[in-house]
Amino acid sequence: MLPNVIILLYVLGLQSRHCAADLCNWTGSGFAAAVDSRIVIQVRLRCTEGSVRWIYPGQALRVVLEPNLSTTRRTTVCIKPSPSFHGASVFIERAGELELLVTDGGLHEQQVFCFRTDGPHRPAIYLQSSPQSDGPWNRRTMGFLYELLGNRSAAPNLGHSGLQTSCRPCNDTELLMAICNSDFVVRGSIRNVSHDSERQTSLVEVSAVRVYWQRSGVFEQVAVTGSPQPFPSWRGRIRTLLQCHVKPGDGEFLFTGSEHFGEAWLGCAPRYKDFLSVYQAAWAAHRNSCDFPLD
Repeated sequence: MLPNVIILLYVLGLQSRHCAADLCNWTGSGFAAAVDSRIVIQVRLRCTEGSVRWIYPGQALRVVLEPNLSTTRRTTVCIKPSPSFHGASVFIERAGELELLVTDGGLHEQQVFCFRTDGPHRPAIYLQSSPQSDGPWNRRTMGFLYELLGNRSAAPNLGHSGLQTSCRPCNDTELLMAICNSDFVVRGSIRNVSHDSERQTSLVEVSAVRVYWQRSGVFEQVAVTGSPQPFPSWRGRIRTLLQCHVKPGDGEFLFTGSEHFGEAWLGCAPRYKDFLSVYQAAWAAHRNSCDFPLD
């Protein structure tokens, strides 16, 4: 019932107020909307990732994401609400209609919400502020981080509840694609595995001897005390779903995956010797998707 009411107000009665923003981020006040409940603040952002911070949240905030994604009409949008996010419901806009993504009170810290958009319409996120018993002048702040994933083959399967990675081992074709398209490719061993029942995730602590590439600084080089080592030492942490039942294992692995909101998420992770066998066979048959440095 609530989405239909909002659509009717949006079409017939609400005033639009556009706000300036930089290419990626917006910080602004809903002070005017707190005084006049007919105002909807309009924000347009042109990056594939960034942040929104709304102070004095008023009636509603509409955020349109319109980066240059001309190469694909299929996009996955993920948002990660800030820890202080409360007092609003979140909707997604599809072809002029609003669909409820999460209600006020349904947000949990560190939770990620994702949805797919198709067709020529730019994805839009609509925040509907809840009435506050302490009046419109309460200095609340709410916000979220956002990412547009496009058709990146390195991205996991994403649903409304967040990251839904597959637990099954990658086949040879998926592995060969993963080393070409992943946000990170790292060779190393598992130091420890811990489990977070609240987030339903497992955290794999990795000690790496080789970082082939990474999109950001998820893996950091660390100083090694004592005798010199022939390879530099890197440390990093990779998340996966708790339902995958990841356990510590001996030996050397090739870790691949995607990065979301500053966290690494596990994709394919074969033993390194098994990867070498697959890659060398593909190279001999001219079936490798990209060149990979072997040492």
